[in-house]
Amino acid sequence: MAQVHSEPDTGSRDALKPGASRLLSSEPLVPRKRPTQQRSQLRFDAMLAAARDLLIEVGFESLTCEHIAQRADVPIGTLYQYFANKYVVVCELDRQDATGVQSELATFAAEVPSLDWPRLLEKFLDHLAQLWHDDPSRRAVWLAVQSTPATRATAMVHEKALAALVARIIAPLTPERSRRALMSELLVHTAYSLLSFSVQEGQNHPDTVAELKLMLGRYMMLEDPENSR
Repeated sequence: MAQVHSEPDTGSRDALKPGASRLLSSEPLVPRKRPTQQRSQLRFDAMLAAARDLLIEVGFESLTCEHIAQRADVPIGTLYQYFANKYVVVCELDRQDATGVQSELATFAAEVPSLDWPRLLEKFLDHLAQLWHDDPSRRAVWLAVQSTPATRATAMVHEKALAALVARIIAPLTPERSRRALMSELLVHTAYSLLSFSVQEGQNHPDTVAELKLMLGRYMMLEDPENSR
């Protein structure tokens, strides 16, 4: 995957000025490098944890790399060794969230046969709904990566990786590969969008999740060979 190195941001108002063309591109944003030793890994994780907390506290628009470095108790130069700007930070948080979801889905798939897809779907959606309900940073990160074409492109890479796993799981249900890929991407994107909606202030989370289950369940039921007999 190509790395995009934007200039460091100094705040929400001027963050787009130096590297605007790259943030407006569709190239994924990734860290400049990844830690290779335990000490650097701890600092890397501390910066991501600080950014996650600050997203909830101040929002993405007010978030700066200086805030993140100060909260993580690392020099600003250390942060810039890994992250060109705050956009790369939130993309890494999104990757972190997506990787965790993929791991959980793989675990569920190992426990529940693919042909028993209604039980697998309900179990997985319950897990996702609990994550979004209990961790407000999920929605904060998801909204943050919608901010520029480059962050959206990066989030799409992460969604496609999860969708690829979904496609393998539902293979017995939908043998046609191209349709299976499209279905999987629709399932993932719809679930994320409605879960974000479900935790907005004033929304009824349990009712929205119930509607999500109904919607996706009926969509998948159209592909179930048992219903075409």
